[in-house]
Amino acid sequence: MEKTSSIKVVAIIGSVRPDSYTSKAVALVGDEFRERYPEVDFNVVDPRHLNLPGPQSDTADAKSMQKMIGDATGVILSTPEYHGSYSSAIKLVIENMGFPSGLSAKPVAMLGVAAGRIGAIKALEHLSSVVTHVGGLVLPGFVSVAGVQDVFDDEGKCTDPSTDERIRGLAKNLMDYTHEFLCPGRCMEETVRQD
Repeated sequence: MEKTSSIKVVAIIGSVRPDSYTSKAVALVGDEFRERYPEVDFNVVDPRHLNLPGPQSDTADAKSMQKMIGDATGVILSTPEYHGSYSSAIKLVIENMGFPSGLSAKPVAMLGVAAGRIGAIKALEHLSSVVTHVGGLVLPGFVSVAGVQDVFDDEGKCTDPSTDERIRGLAKNLMDYTHEFLCPGRCMEETVRQD
């Protein structure tokens, strides 16, 4: 089996609001990677810190993000639900991944947060459609957090054990897929090269 250290995961925060619930949820996934998969190279793309003036920008930030996503083994996309869809921030990030998209042929786990009772289901369905269109491999098992304002405290800690477990479960979902479908092919190639 491939060593986990060669696995790179990029999580993209789909919100530009300071101290957003989306970033709090992504932080939980990051904690899970650090605790359960410490050898994984886990990075976060935060659009608040990027110069992406429009679709298909040619800025240094866009190029750096394209390289990071291009080098990733898997991607986690996160978004709040706004007006029944995903955020403009996540759309802008996707538009700046280059062509063909950096998501092409990559496993993509998805996480959505919303204030309402049904969570971010509509946002995740829409986002799934876009990711599939650009060639990403959307993993089953979206995580939709309903009533997000009630499950995080002021310090960003998830106060609902069930929600905490589901959010952290994205790491396992992505790693299970990676080990099952991506690593065996790489291991075979490495074996052939070594012989």
